[in-house]
Amino acid sequence: MQTNTWYLPAKVFKHANRYIFGVNTMVKPMTQDALMSAYGGESMAHMRYLIFAEIAEKEGFKNVARLFKAIAYAEQVHARNHYERLKDLNVDAKVVAGAPFGPGNTSKNLELAIRGEVFEIEEMYPVYMEIAKYQGEKNAEVSFKWALEAEKIHAELYKKAKEYVDKGQDMPLEGNVWICPICGHTHVGKEAPDKCPVCGAPKNKYVGF
Repeated sequence: MQTNTWYLPAKVFKHANRYIFGVNTMVKPMTQDALMSAYGGESMAHMRYLIFAEIAEKEGFKNVARLFKAIAYAEQVHARNHYERLKDLNVDAKVVAGAPFGPGNTSKNLELAIRGEVFEIEEMYPVYMEIAKYQGEKNAEVSFKWALEAEKIHAELYKKAKEYVDKGQDMPLEGNVWICPICGHTHVGKEAPDKCPVCGAPKNKYVGF
């Protein structure tokens, strides 16, 4: 199992393609827009959580910082999956994607993180999945579904972290925060799952934080 990997090596790209992408065809415009927007949103979330991790570290919330770093990596995985699905394109495009702004202390940053995750869970990804499903874009639908399942876990972890931070305490974490580098599934524990419950990736693919 890998630990604290901040890049996606070529073998991971190859593994991800084997899980997601079959014969690639040009994605229909509405699904393209959804993929671009999701890519933009996940890319911003990745950077935002790294910033939040630095703040949490300075404030003495070591485990919350670790959580932010781990979930930042999961968002990178989501962004890669969305971006890779658009590999037949060769264009410059303006991406429209929302993000919560106004970084502050760790309590406020967790509030921003929760709000972003809840938006993705309740609005963004369900809509994008319906678009992809309607247009018969199975690969995009899978990419959105994988992200949605991870965001549900992220929201709950952030809510739990905020409960502790608001009492002036660091969040207890038993073991590592494990991220599947194929779909972004997130698990807290001493060991990674034997198999990813979302995409089926084996235990040794998980990255620990």
